[in-house]
Amino acid sequence: MAAQYRNDLPSPYRRYAMGPVWRNEKPGPGRFRQFYQCDADTVGSGSVAADAEICAMLADALETVGIPRGDYVVKVNNRKVLDGIFEDLGLLNLEFLADSVDRVGIALRAIDKFDRLGDKGVRDLLGQGRKDDSGDFTKGAELAPDQIERILAFVAAKGETTSATLSNLRKLIGNSELAASGVDELEGIMGLLAAQGYGPDRIVIDPGVVRGLGYYTGPVYEAELTFQITDEKGRPRNFGSVAGGGRYDGLVKRFTGQDVPATGVSIGVDRLLAALRAKGRVAGSSEGPVVVTVMDRDRMADYMAMVGELRRAGIRAEVYLGNPKNFGNQLKYADKRGSPIAVIQGGNEKAAGKVILKDLILGAKIAENATLEEWKDRPAQIEVDEADLVAAVQRMLGQ
Repeated sequence: MAAQYRNDLPSPYRRYAMGPVWRNEKPGPGRFRQFYQCDADTVGSGSVAADAEICAMLADALETVGIPRGDYVVKVNNRKVLDGIFEDLGLLNLEFLADSVDRVGIALRAIDKFDRLGDKGVRDLLGQGRKDDSGDFTKGAELAPDQIERILAFVAAKGETTSATLSNLRKLIGNSELAASGVDELEGIMGLLAAQGYGPDRIVIDPGVVRGLGYYTGPVYEAELTFQITDEKGRPRNFGSVAGGGRYDGLVKRFTGQDVPATGVSIGVDRLLAALRAKGRVAGSSEGPVVVTVMDRDRMADYMAMVGELRRAGIRAEVYLGNPKNFGNQLKYADKRGSPIAVIQGGNEKAAGKVILKDLILGAKIAENATLEEWKDRPAQIEVDEADLVAAVQRMLGQ
């Protein structure tokens, strides 16, 4: 999009978008193969201020939707640092790459799993490979022992403070100018964030975050939820990452042939909602539509007219489109739809100009604890004039 409209857009250009995406990955708690994702990007700025702004926005977004400070952390790293170390270790020379083009990619993906697999798991993936609990074997990067130790030292370079982490990284990068520039960028990002009041309680440098995708060229970031949830087998586990991104200065160039710096982040909306539900901070489902039941299939036009009237008033509504013979099935349908109200009008009600409104939410609550007599005499069903349908529904909905 940025390439197609590059002559019409302001530069730098900030944008956001939301929509469905797909990936081929093993599902888990809050991790799906199809999900909604919210992207935010800045195209046209090579300044680390753009990266700092994305990190700040990510922290603010999490707090806005209900993840309090202390339940999340935004982790920042820079691919230039790791690429510089790879270069210093000889892992980016042509001879190494010709042996196996994907070995660097395997190493990157292994490092990115450090939080989940720990030292041994990552060590195995950097070496000959790893067999998981299910028996599946993942081929490793087949690095030499000294190369593995250097990389693991980089991953473990996080200190107690930002200054300590930066100092540890400078000791590990050797003579690599590329890695040194990456550390300088990290220092610049953290300085800009600190000036805005974003401290280590929200955003930190973490050398273990590298992001597995190959097109990142500089700073990378990831938002991790730090609280535990219970998985489908009742086991406690950390919820983990809900967002990630980084700088991809070479991506737009593939379409334009011109250098266009860019940075951005993606938030997994479904995954974030799953986290909020796991913490009880959002309801499991939204209220469904008002369901207009069908007592006489020959009067479908009347029922559709009621639905139209409700919708014009801004009320979600639908008519039952299944077989109307069994009225109980209609109420079961309304219950499955999470409907708050069922609208009922038989021939007698139509002749009298009346309509019955059944409060399904209140009725269900009464039925939980009421005696049979109380349930029969429940106040969860009222009869109103047909002309007052919309106003009566609005009152029951609390509008």
